Amino acid sequence: MTILRLIFQTAVLALGQLWANKVRAVLTMLGIMIGVGAVIATVGATEGLKSYILKEFDSFGPRKVWMDGTVPRSQRGRVSSTQYDLRISELLYIKDNAQTIDAITPMQFLSGTVRAGDEVRTGVSVTGMWPDWHEIEKRQAVQGRPLIWTDVNEVRNVCLVNDKAIAELRLDSDPSGDFILLNDRRFLIVGVIETKAVAQGFPGGGEARTELYIPYTTAIAMQPRDTANFALAQLKEAGGADEAKAELSSILRRLRRLGGEDENNFQVETVQSVIDQVSRVATGITVAAGGLVAISLLVGGIGIMNIMLVSVSERTREIGLRKAVGARPSVILLQFLVEAVVLCLVGGMIGLLAGAGLLLAVAAIPSSPLADAGVPLWAVGVSLGFSALTGIVFGMFPAIKAARLDPIVALRHE
Repeated sequence: MTILRLIFQTAVLALGQLWANKVRAVLTMLGIMIGVGAVIATVGATEGLKSYILKEFDSFGPRKVWMDGTVPRSQRGRVSSTQYDLRISELLYIKDNAQTIDAITPMQFLSGTVRAGDEVRTGVSVTGMWPDWHEIEKRQAVQGRPLIWTDVNEVRNVCLVNDKAIAELRLDSDPSGDFILLNDRRFLIVGVIETKAVAQGFPGGGEARTELYIPYTTAIAMQPRDTANFALAQLKEAGGADEAKAELSSILRRLRRLGGEDENNFQVETVQSVIDQVSRVATGITVAAGGLVAISLLVGGIGIMNIMLVSVSERTREIGLRKAVGARPSVILLQFLVEAVVLCLVGGMIGLLAGAGLLLAVAAIPSSPLADAGVPLWAVGVSLGFSALTGIVFGMFPAIKAARLDPIVALRHE
């Protein structure tokens, strides 16, 4: 109890010393403030950006898989990338034989001119796909019906429109059964799907516009080719990303007759692998921020040690007087050690408030990707803990020097 009272009294005394020498204290704590403020702002911004990115990828679907052809590094610049595009025969084989996926679709993209009565829209996004697309993208028809395999097999001129198209093309509130012209071909609207928002900064991000979805076979009839732009698939289990990548890679290597030493001329990616990569990058940034705060705290600690040595010199007579009336060396050591820790903690708290304030200002910017930025409790604890540790480490030498002063010599000090 006595020790706690002594620590409390010493802390109050230390705060009084800070207030009496405000400018000197601020300059002394500057390194601590910068270090803690930097790590708080960096960690908070990293966590906010990570949350934003993961939220966007989660909206894509955690079970989603992308497949595409790619030119091997040894052949880049010498062959066309279309040479290695995924073939429909390969996707049909995967659909029938892969055990780790339950849905797959090729994707074919066109840009067309759409006419509905007197309304004309140019550069409209048109997507050709298989019916499995509805399950993979979790976008079912909100009016009418979805695309079905009969549409694909019979190469029908049917389409789905998004709800944005209803306003832009001035269609009926339920346009199912109406006809539009796509590149001067007559298409029957069979259903409406909800527009899927895409965040700014992502491919295709920005304000939603008219979109059309047609059977894949109809798309390649309009733009003849036997390959897909890329393919989407869906895992049977959310945790089976690694198994799916291994199986799909094995199938494609076998179908493309690649030997053991041959490079892959395709790529298979999953949302989960992207999420893991984002998490690794965020961890790396956090570690780098830890290195930054360590350097800043080292610089700040040297400043703390310097000012505490000055304080010992200025208060030599006070120390001699306290020893003369019976103060033990351990009490003198504790006094100066607590003062150093208080100095560091006050600097740490100021830096914490500055970093948090910067985060709040950035998060308040409209449409900021750091809208969810916040200061994790562990970052607060680590920052203040390191600040206190800095005070102990760099305050120990001045405290020991004060504790070892000879009271007779100290009382004679001018």
